Amino acid sequence: QVQLVESGGGLVQTGGSARLSCVASGDIRSINDLGWHRQGPGKQRELVALISINGIANYKDSMKGRFTIYRDNDKNTVYLDLVNLTPDDTVVYYCYGDIMESTGYERRWGKGTQVTVSS
Repeated sequence: QVQLVESGGGLVQTGGSARLSCVASGDIRSINDLGWHRQGPGKQRELVALISINGIANYKDSMKGRFTIYRDNDKNTVYLDLVNLTPDDTVVYYCYGDIMESTGYERRWGKGTQVTVSS
């Protein structure tokens, strides 16, 4: 079975930055898209960004310019750099991967990492 584990969340001051990481491990034949979603209290989960196996990134319009997604295919890892953070960015960030496993393609999710931005 495949697991995705996020890291890098924590407490950040307004205007600060953070780097989130997500490592996939387990029964992995290949990984297609990797991405990040986020969810605030009482809100629906929303897409932040995704990146293809070839490194083509797409962002939700409101996230462009402050967030950067990139990946290291050798390490089965996807990253998300966050800059100029505000209290509105206080949410849980979830990574996902579209992964070819021995049983076929599956979308796997991490359990999330909390980012808290203090005012």
